[in-house]
Amino acid sequence: MAAAGERPLNEVQFLTVAEVASVMRVSKMTVYRLVHSGHLPAIRVGRSFRVPEQAVHEYLRDSYVGVETA
Repeated sequence: MAAAGERPLNEVQFLTVAEVASVMRVSKMTVYRLVHSGHLPAIRVGRSFRVPEQAVHEYLRDSYVGVETA
């Protein structure tokens, strides 16, 4: 059963490291660093990783550096 605010696993869209790198416009190595450092959650499938699409969007939203105007 999903916790509050979480979607059931059958509704979660997972992305490959290459897809995440494309969305974020960074290298695959950068995505691997984010996964290994714990900044980007992922699951391991065999020898590869899958990242929940929502986690990518949340990471980008939380990392956004806005420009404050005076």
